[in-house]
Amino acid sequence: MAGASRKTLLTIAALAVGLYVAGFLLFVSSLPHVPGHAAHADGIVALTGGDERLDAAEALLEQGAAKRMLISGVHEATTKDVLKRLVHGGRRFDCCADLGYSATSTHGNAAEAAGWAQEHGYRSLLIVTADYHMPRALREFATQMPNMRLLPYPVEQEDVDVGEWWSNAHTLRVLHFEYAKYLGSLFFTALATRAELHREREATRVS
Repeated sequence: MAGASRKTLLTIAALAVGLYVAGFLLFVSSLPHVPGHAAHADGIVALTGGDERLDAAEALLEQGAAKRMLISGVHEATTKDVLKRLVHGGRRFDCCADLGYSATSTHGNAAEAAGWAQEHGYRSLLIVTADYHMPRALREFATQMPNMRLLPYPVEQEDVDVGEWWSNAHTLRVLHFEYAKYLGSLFFTALATRAELHREREATRVS
């Protein structure tokens, strides 16, 4: 009896590992590629976490890809003048770049961007973040803004070579960590969506 139970547990563990590995490979293979050009949108949201992201977002702003830009997740001690020097901001940076200081996570980025977009009446956003981070970012943004048109603009980070992930231990660790957080995001955003649908049904029933 004990032997049968152990065999069952080993089978379940093997299946779980197999599903995780298969999901990870699917996740990596489906990561978005850096686009040759950007579509136009009402606003740009750049998520902090690497100079490449901010440089790409600033270039999009200067090219006129959107009306304004939000840099979300800025450290509270960083001023706009300091950030302008870091990203070599052009003439549009002064008038059309906003800094968000409240976000400390991807979920926070989405909430911060939702408020900013609502304030300006935007219906479409260019999302600028690392290529490996884009799936989770889009999931969080879509949950916060289900009616918003989200246009991904993935950026390659210098220290994470997604194209050769199997040959680089650092990249492999980053991708596995990101995949685990993506799975968590799928779970919690699904719960949030279900709760919102329940509230809407209850409100309809009461009215």
